[in-house]
Amino acid sequence: MERYYKKLFLLYIFLLMMILKGFAQEDDLMKILETEGDEKNQVNFATATFKGTRLIQGHSVETLRGNAFQLLISHRFGRINGGAYEFFGLDQSNVRIGLEYGLSDRLNIGIGRNSFEKTYDGFLKYKILRQSSGAANRPVSMVLFTSVALNTLKNEVIDPEREILFSSRLAYTGQLLIARKFSPGFSLQIMPTIVHRNEVTESEGYNDLYALGFGGRKKLTKSLALNMEYYYRINGPDNNDLHNSFSIGFDIETGGHVFQLHFTNSISMVEKGFIGETTGDWANGDIHFGFNISRTFN
Repeated sequence: MERYYKKLFLLYIFLLMMILKGFAQEDDLMKILETEGDEKNQVNFATATFKGTRLIQGHSVETLRGNAFQLLISHRFGRINGGAYEFFGLDQSNVRIGLEYGLSDRLNIGIGRNSFEKTYDGFLKYKILRQSSGAANRPVSMVLFTSVALNTLKNEVIDPEREILFSSRLAYTGQLLIARKFSPGFSLQIMPTIVHRNEVTESEGYNDLYALGFGGRKKLTKSLALNMEYYYRINGPDNNDLHNSFSIGFDIETGGHVFQLHFTNSISMVEKGFIGETTGDWANGDIHFGFNISRTFN
């Protein structure tokens, strides 16, 4: 069964790469068109498909401009169904602090540290296609994303009966982010994803986890937008303790800041965690209130 899912996923990626092959000359084409002055050769790029580099939990197709620097603070409180004793989750907190930098308008790098499982992560993000109209008609934006995560919990916390190797603490994620801005106030994104974990428990299932993410943004006012994000685990184990990640929230724009307030059943803020290890169940009220705050310096 795992081989079937792997072949299906690789076929999906292959078809997408065939589409991308037709756009391989885009950079050269853009340079030529930008030198032309007549209206017939103008290229109109889609801007602000999403307002930040994050949709909610995962990345969006947005990238930082070259030489831009971003500080991102993400916070997840405990579960709301903890009741008044836990102040509806506010007594608990998990934080990720991340730094991101634009090596160019298309290539971004980033690092972060998540207090959940004391995880360090790093990523590369490259925009291979930008939605445009006019002389160059491109229906979608596409971004390649890859990341690595390192769990640094003490050995005795993970398993006191054996030594946990460094390689066993690593997990890798690869994604193709595909988004289209349909109107000034409405955008959608899909995210075919593979997560490889060097070591998994029996309850976590396969080392290679395949998932398909869906997300969207609907602008409500000039400074307020509704966001949604969902990750479906294609080959997840038959385990009632693990669930698909679902998040919904709001973007609030205030000058150079973007505040994201949301509700999610995932506590982890790195891909291998919220895609493959979400234990919260919306039906049981296992919902975390959280927020992302980003500040970009040009």
